Amino acid sequence: MNTLAHATPATGRHSLLRARLLEAKYEFLGLLRTPIFALPTLLFPLMFYLLFGVAMNRGGNVGQYLLATYGVFGVMGAALFGFGVTVAMDRDHGLLALKRALPVPPGAYLMSKMAMALLFSAIVSLLLAVLASTLAGVLLAPAQWLALWLVHVAGALPFCAIGLYIGTLASGSAAPVVVNLVYLPLSFLSGLWLPLSALPDALARLAPVWPSYHHAQLALKVVGMDAGQPVAMHVGVLLVVTIGFFVLAHARLSRRG
Repeated sequence: MNTLAHATPATGRHSLLRARLLEAKYEFLGLLRTPIFALPTLLFPLMFYLLFGVAMNRGGNVGQYLLATYGVFGVMGAALFGFGVTVAMDRDHGLLALKRALPVPPGAYLMSKMAMALLFSAIVSLLLAVLASTLAGVLLAPAQWLALWLVHVAGALPFCAIGLYIGTLASGSAAPVVVNLVYLPLSFLSGLWLPLSALPDALARLAPVWPSYHHAQLALKVVGMDAGQPVAMHVGVLLVVTIGFFVLAHARLSRRG
């Protein structure tokens, strides 16, 4: 009796799962050992929140507003840098070509990067929630805390797609500059640092053009401080951005392959 033949399907599924988990594990360890990624991703949103949401908070709902928007700012950074810079560097070092030659499960490379972007996003959102509840006096119902965390983490997906597309376009040395040229203006123009009412009217009117605005509005809706637009509109825009940029990135990666 050929026991190997009978064991192959289950063993194959186990091997695929193990390979994907190992890919994600090594991606996580690699990013943790890269201070230029891990430290800014985890600390910058916390530092900004401590400065503007805690130290300069003069009452009102400032801490609550900035909890929602700096959470978006934090997950944007994790997604854009986690994909844009690392994919570009992997391309430069020939790692993508090597992955294609190795018996790695299809999609394991991108899935591991997405898992790490979501994990860093989850950590940033959780740490901001701790600061907001302990130092800024933000009071939300348990369901609101959970919903805000889920909105923050899930909202990283469109920025993963944008980051991946940047990674297929830019070189490893240019990618950090390109990501910052996308990341920082999007943050400012979407009202993540300041309410849109504090921006010039022309810039405020353009805010719905940016995906970060729609992510921020979903987060602000959880805490009751959004502009009152339909949830379906925000979700639809983010889905279109996610699918569109993943398709563009896949097309470029396929041509390179």
